[in-house]
Amino acid sequence: MNIVFGLVVTVVVTAVTVTAMLVVRRRAPQGSYFTDGDRASGVFGVLATGYSVLLGFIIFLAFTSYDESRSGAEAEATIVLQQVQTAQYLEVSEELTGELTCYARSVAGTEWDAVDSGELGEQINPWGAEMFQTISSIEPAASTEQSAYDRWMDQTAQREQARIDRIHGAEGIIPLPVWFVLFLISAVIFGYLLFFADPDEGPVTQGMLMGSVTVVISLLLLLLLFFDHPHGDGVGRLQPTAMERTLRVIELEAEAVGVVVDPPCDEHGRRS
Repeated sequence: MNIVFGLVVTVVVTAVTVTAMLVVRRRAPQGSYFTDGDRASGVFGVLATGYSVLLGFIIFLAFTSYDESRSGAEAEATIVLQQVQTAQYLEVSEELTGELTCYARSVAGTEWDAVDSGELGEQINPWGAEMFQTISSIEPAASTEQSAYDRWMDQTAQREQARIDRIHGAEGIIPLPVWFVLFLISAVIFGYLLFFADPDEGPVTQGMLMGSVTVVISLLLLLLLFFDHPHGDGVGRLQPTAMERTLRVIELEAEAVGVVVDPPCDEHGRRS
């Protein structure tokens, strides 16, 4: 979803509801279908308040999940960079540095595309398994290497947790029953507003009555849809910016200290 799509949806839905109000207005009795407007307004206030509280709470939870995915991506990128530094104290430093680079490329490339399309599922990052096999082949001897080995294992656990935080919202965090309830309540509010149709009121006033409510509800539902799928293209969507920055830093640090990095993969993290 992007801004243009959201605006088009909002305009179309508002046009439909306003048209429905004006059509009903032609046959509505004078003063609307309600004989007691104050009582009807009070009931509408209860409906609107309950809906707004429910929707606001769900949006808050969805934003929390969105923020966790963003924080997870930042943390994962930071830990990968730290592991590159830790790997230099191990005897398989060249292999681990190359595999970490491939891991970062995979996250920013093929894996991010899979998260965007919802095809990641339960797949693991293959370079995580490669690094496990590489680190399992060594037996730390010196105290420095033993310390680096222990640090590496701690960082691996942290990286895996950060990856889980990053991808946990890939398939949507709002369950289907919640969407069903929200749309059903929206339909109830729409139907209730039609009973306020009044031929004594001008068409602009009646259109504003229906249109303003429709715009607010549509925008809030679109905002919830945005938070429900935080990855992808569009303004505000999560992008692999942090991991791409980590890749640039790895190159700069390797060049500064004279370390040769020869990743066994292409630019998208696929095994070459």
